[in-house]
Amino acid sequence: MIHRRLQCSSVVLRMLMKRYLSRLLSLVLVVCIGLMGCSSAPAGSIGITGDYNQDTLAVVNVLRNAIELPDDSPEKVAVQAQARQLINDFSSYYRREDSVARLNSYTTMRTALNSLAGHYSSYPNRPIPQKLKDRLEMEFKQIEQAISRGV
Repeated sequence: MIHRRLQCSSVVLRMLMKRYLSRLLSLVLVVCIGLMGCSSAPAGSIGITGDYNQDTLAVVNVLRNAIELPDDSPEKVAVQAQARQLINDFSSYYRREDSVARLNSYTTMRTALNSLAGHYSSYPNRPIPQKLKDRLEMEFKQIEQAISRGV
């Protein structure tokens, strides 16, 4: 009888331990995944710092490099992916900033970003047309001038 009770209690104890360990493991996995999602920008990317002028000029430089890269370049796909991610990061961060939304440089930057993102979405395997390159370069110069003036 005592042996049977001990055997029954050990089975119950194993079931409880299994349940608690699986819950603990689930909690640890959720925390790890959550922390990975909150990590900083990947290595090699410029990331968004929160300083609008600095971020805007950095994004303009990265996008210029992406646009000027030859079509047969082996790193073209990686640079385009970085440019798309940077467009998304910049847009999502500064879209919420009311103080930035009124700036001429921001509205021009949004126009340039939307144009380039539209091309990357609609024609991912095609080269950027010269007409779009010229327009983007003109907008990049306007952005740089507006930032240097503080507008």
